[in-house]
Parts: sequence; C-alpha cells; structure tokens
Amino acid sequence: MKTNSKILPFILGAALVLFIVLLWNALTKKPEDKVQNDFYIITNQIRKMNKMVVMEQDFSSMQKTKITSELFGGVLPDIEKELITFTKTNAQVSYDLNKMKLEVDSVNKKLIIKELPNAEIRIIPSVEIQSMDDSFIDRFNEKDLQKISKSAKDNAYKTVNQNRLRDEGRKQLLENLDNIFVLAKALNYTIEDQTGLIDTSKF
Repeated sequence: MKTNSKILPFILGAALVLFIVLLWNALTKKPEDKVQNDFYIITNQIRKMNKMVVMEQDFSSMQKTKITSELFGGVLPDIEKELITFTKTNAQVSYDLNKMKLEVDSVNKKLIIKELPNAEIRIIPSVEIQSMDDSFIDRFNEKDLQKISKSAKDNAYKTVNQNRLRDEGRKQLLENLDNIFVLAKALNYTIEDQTGLIDTSKF
C-alpha cells in the first residue's frame, strides 16, 4: 500500500509535466510549414504561363500590281504585265512573364506586383500569288516577284494598328493574370499592386 501511495503521485506528476510540455509546444509552434509550399505554388503557376500569347488577330488583303514596260523607246506599244497577290497576316501580342517582377512575402502573406512586362508584337505576313498575266516578251522575273512580295508585306505591317493591339493585349494580360491572383487569394495572400495597372479591389 505504501508503494502504491508513492508511485501514484509520481505517475500523476509525470503526466502533468507531459501535459504541460505538449500544451507549451502547441501554443508556441509557429505555422511555418506552408510557407515554402505557398511560394512554390504561386511561382510555379507563373512559370507554367512563361511567355504568354494573349491575343491574336488575322488580316487578309488583295494587292494588284501592274508593271508597264516601254519597248524600243516608245516606237512599239507599251507592254503591261499584271500580278494579283493575296496576303494573310497574323498579328500576335505576347508577354514574357519571366520579366514580370513580383515578390512573395510569405511572412506577411503578401503577393507584391512590382512591374509588368512590356508587350511584344509579332506580325507575320504570308504572300501568295493568285494570278499572273504577263507575255512571252516581258515575263515576271525573280526580282519583280521579290519586290512585289516586299510591297505586299509592307502594306500588311501598315494595316496592323499596333497601338490598339498593344492596348487590347494589356487588358487581356490582366484578365489572364487573374488566375494567379485568385490562387494567391485562395492561399490567404493579400495582393499588393505597385504598378497602378491592376484593380485589386475585386480580390
């Protein structure tokens, strides 16, 4: 009986110490386990997008080229040759998201947008000959075809309103980046914009 009376306080004391240690650990443990994972998820989402083509526009145009040649100083009637080309043009606005500057503050749970990349505009014209009308005396040569093709491509470049394309592309970029911001918000991050271009009120 005396042995039990000595052991019981010892067991109770050990249990109390263990309880205090477990309680202390639970209260003082810092929630840092998710910090690395959060950062990985956000940056991985951006890397997946990488160089993003946010908008494409297609244009088409016809060009008629007529070349008049004078024979023998105008003694004989002039000879005309005619060529019709069809130009298809694809214009793309892309953004290299590797150039986007952002900071992930995992301590204060903030995603800070410091700088957005500039638009890269790519114009790709493709020229096809639709019809060719020349004569045995005055054929279209390689130099003529190169010159006409260059003229058609130059006209295609002028057709694209690059300023408008850049503005529309910027709007589309911000819509696409919403996916990143929604993800960050789901992880309880606050979105802080330092560019003045992003409406963070909806997040």
